[in-house]
Amino acid sequence: MSDAKVETNAAEQAPQTHENKLPGIGAFIAFILAVIMFSGVFAKMPDAYKWLSALDFSTLVGKFGTIVDKANLVGHGGNGARGGFLFGLSLVPGVMFALGMIEVLAHYGALRAAQFLMTPLLKPLLGLPGLTGLALITDLQSTDAGAGLTKGLYDDGLINRKQLVTMCAWQYAGAGCISNYMTTVVGGLIAWFLVPIWVPMVVFLVLKFVGAMLVRFVLSTVYKKDFANE
Repeated sequence: MSDAKVETNAAEQAPQTHENKLPGIGAFIAFILAVIMFSGVFAKMPDAYKWLSALDFSTLVGKFGTIVDKANLVGHGGNGARGGFLFGLSLVPGVMFALGMIEVLAHYGALRAAQFLMTPLLKPLLGLPGLTGLALITDLQSTDAGAGLTKGLYDDGLINRKQLVTMCAWQYAGAGCISNYMTTVVGGLIAWFLVPIWVPMVVFLVLKFVGAMLVRFVLSTVYKKDFANE
């Protein structure tokens, strides 16, 4: 058997070995920290446990203060290229922070833990490897950071085009649902809720999976030829 063939067989077997290998305890700790940080579980805490918000992505990113010099910068109600630029500029810190944190957590094995823990769920439902779980979890709070992580997975060759479209379908349905729901809906409409506040969140998450599964089905049937080589 030639050296090239041996290398090819080794490369084909590598992802399976990577998925099945049990990560160390540090990898699981890094993965749990990533889930806590990006899932929004500590986004809104009672006053007695407010300090836990320091572990939340949206809290750590913070927000811009009021623009004082409105002669040079367009603030609230801005329009045109300046308004669009400032909106885009406001997204940069969050995306940079998320990408940087994922790189740090990945160094300690968070992606390996995600691959091990989430593949049994994501593979049969969405056809996605478990390592995409962190990008999906990040999308629950930040659509921009989730999109950046997804692009990174595709650019690194860790997911193919079909998986990319499936991930985008999951993210597009109710994008940033936890942050938007907790800040906008719960903050303004909680007095009129007829069900516990967690019920709509469960519905959101279930429908995200339903939508992505539907897209995956369409890609595997109607557009099957477009992904024949993947």
